[in-house]
Amino acid sequence: MCLTFCVAGRDPRQQAAAAALRRAGCRVVGAAEAGQADCVLFPAAQERINDETARILQAARPGTLLLAGRPGAALRRAAREADLPLADYFQYPELEALNAVPTAEGCLALLLELRRRTVWGGDFLVLGYGRVGRALAERLRLLGGGVTVAARSAVQRAEAQGAGCRVEALAELPALLPGCDTVVNTIPALVLPRTLLQMLPRGALVLDLASRPGGVDLASAEQLGVRVEPAPGLPGRYAPETAGTLVAQAALHLLQDRREA
Repeated sequence: MCLTFCVAGRDPRQQAAAAALRRAGCRVVGAAEAGQADCVLFPAAQERINDETARILQAARPGTLLLAGRPGAALRRAAREADLPLADYFQYPELEALNAVPTAEGCLALLLELRRRTVWGGDFLVLGYGRVGRALAERLRLLGGGVTVAARSAVQRAEAQGAGCRVEALAELPALLPGCDTVVNTIPALVLPRTLLQMLPRGALVLDLASRPGGVDLASAEQLGVRVEPAPGLPGRYAPETAGTLVAQAALHLLQDRREA
């Protein structure tokens, strides 16, 4: 597939994506050559239109495909105003599935940074059992941690139980939280409001892996003195080379699917 990509941004994940695209035989250019690009690859979770993005959108040819990961409202609006198609590469199932691995490993690294104890012998409450919750629970158990999974779905609870986890419904959080010192949320909805946060014991740690706006009432957590670490985008933070390569692969497969459709 001989395509020209304009890769926006200079963070390590974008650099890794550019390298992977080159290895796949694509030409990669910067913002100054955006007018030559067939596709533009924007960083994940871009919330605002910076100067580089504005130059790219102005220079892009009609029909240039914009690829972004969970693009913010500003980028979606700018794409519409420029009359350019925009696709979210995180909607590609392959990337969602594989991205759970560096997310889970990044969470482990963060737990080791923020806790003063090993994963081995610890007890962890994981909220949600989607791709990320499943990958995380599996790794915590392999390292000797005890895992309780709280999920709305009875099917997910059954899967978690079959994988060796203790399971509870989300409705049981008021009974679970008073005895829990480490909570990891993977659910992209408000699951820890003030009424639940105030039930946590003193010194408890909450990691919120959910994409913005997250699943924790951060203002209430600050008022209550609950230690919360919002942690979206862990792949780019802890495994940028892997994360960038996965983004590039998803972009190429997404383009192939669009051509065959």
